[in-house]
Amino acid sequence: MNQNYAVPAVALVVLATVLVGAFGLRISRTTSDFYVASRTVGPRLNAAAISGEYLSAASFLGIAGLVLVQGPDMLWYPVGYTAGYLVLLLFVAAPLRRSGAYTLPDFAEARLASPSVRRLAGALVVGVGWLYLLPQLQGAGLTLTVLTGAPDWLGGVIVAVVVVVTVAAGGMRSITFVQAFQYWLKLTALLVPALFLALAWQGDGAPRHAFAEPPAFREQRTVNIEERVDLRLAAPLEARVSGTVDGRQHTGEEVELAAGVHHIGGGTRLTFAKGTPVPVADRTSNGGMSTSLAAGREERPLYATYGLMLATFLGTMGLPHVVVRFYTSPHGVAARRTTVVVLVLIGAFYLLPPVYGALSRLYAPELTLTGDADAAVLLLPNRMIGGLGGDLLGAFVAGGAFAAFLSTASGLTMAVAGVLTQDVLPSRGVRHFRLGTLLAMAAPLAASLLVGGLPVADAVGLAFAVSASSFCPLLVLGIWWRRLTPPGAAAGMVLGGGSAFVAVAVTMAGYPGGGTLHALLAWPALWSVPLGFLTMVVVSLATPGAVPADTAAVLARFHLPEELTGDRTRTEAPA
Repeated sequence: MNQNYAVPAVALVVLATVLVGAFGLRISRTTSDFYVASRTVGPRLNAAAISGEYLSAASFLGIAGLVLVQGPDMLWYPVGYTAGYLVLLLFVAAPLRRSGAYTLPDFAEARLASPSVRRLAGALVVGVGWLYLLPQLQGAGLTLTVLTGAPDWLGGVIVAVVVVVTVAAGGMRSITFVQAFQYWLKLTALLVPALFLALAWQGDGAPRHAFAEPPAFREQRTVNIEERVDLRLAAPLEARVSGTVDGRQHTGEEVELAAGVHHIGGGTRLTFAKGTPVPVADRTSNGGMSTSLAAGREERPLYATYGLMLATFLGTMGLPHVVVRFYTSPHGVAARRTTVVVLVLIGAFYLLPPVYGALSRLYAPELTLTGDADAAVLLLPNRMIGGLGGDLLGAFVAGGAFAAFLSTASGLTMAVAGVLTQDVLPSRGVRHFRLGTLLAMAAPLAASLLVGGLPVADAVGLAFAVSASSFCPLLVLGIWWRRLTPPGAAAGMVLGGGSAFVAVAVTMAGYPGGGTLHALLAWPALWSVPLGFLTMVVVSLATPGAVPADTAAVLARFHLPEELTGDRTRTEAPA
């Protein structure tokens, strides 16, 4: 990719983000402006902002990368991400807005009148937010590396600085306008190149069905293997090798690789002839974060699919950066209308990443060997079109990718900073909110510099699993079941969310290497979500005396229109 075009595109996106955020700063006057934009954001603007922050690195880069590597089974990701909003619309959106809260811990305390449950919910918000922020920073690093060859930490640092400045300066007012602008930028940045790529594909004589047969090299291709990888061959093939294969050094001669597993050393160059089937990276032997979930899919594909579906369907409602946006709606009806518009906006967007994934299987299949599958969206325009047109389209896509990192990271930082300010720092004023913003970004930035890259869609999927196991039971039972008690809610969040967190930590560490236990830990939602619900119900039934005295009044406020109950939202002093 020509950095003479891509770098200015990214710079323009960053500059536009700062300028749009500055507009929000001009009208931020109170603490309520900083936390929830004084609850005055209309459905269309709010829906665009929600879509902007929700369509993250996983959506922009990760889905196409997973489709490239593992085929059409990965289309469950966009289906699940979209369907999660339907569940949120039916069960949560309007009552959550009527709760009058700022954050999920606010909701927990309003419903259960328990500071302990509030603190526990706050800890989980911070954990989920940091887990979700990590792939945004890593995705930014990957993008900048592909564009310029810069160190893979630089992109994450740039995103962190811009997000901290935007959020700390204007709070929710600023990021509302930023995220709405970035949704339309991201949609355009994928749609326009996709149209040109589809025309190029139609006129190229390439196969019509990307998933009908295993991918093959459509022209002679040299693949640079930067880190050790194991290749599994179903049949013998020939390649020109410069480097180490199975412990033997080669200097550019033709080598026939027999069927089976071959160990390719780092720094090796493999040249494959036209028509050669693309070798398969052996995901059960390479180990590490980058292959752990893929191995689980290969070993237990049906279990992995159902685990993914449950995590994405139910995890959306508990994502802290999504939930906090519903508090900005003027009333419950506006929250519902916002959700309907969001379904349309994100549904339109999710038609595009699978197109890039399918075309990548035809035009960039070697990315499955190099570990750069998440870069397929960035590299495809040059592979298919080339020349000035490919450079310009690639720059357009790169700008959209950076918009994805910035918008999602802004929402997550806002949500985590709000919890830190209200539940950790000694004051809830704007000054301490800005300190909370720095703390909210510091931990995931440090982790992105220290930890290797998990495929971005997989990392986000793990965050969904933790959210579905902890906040989904709290919200559903807290809104619809009057017998929920503080001990029940706390126990459910600890067992459901805590067990999912442990499973996520073990998975990201690359353990265990395989087998049934590995699949259970890699896709925990199928057992951790029921565990969270069941624990809350059983412990609540065992502690009936702990039901808060004003439960009936609180639930009435959740479910009745504001005209009947009075709007209990907080008013705040000027910032």
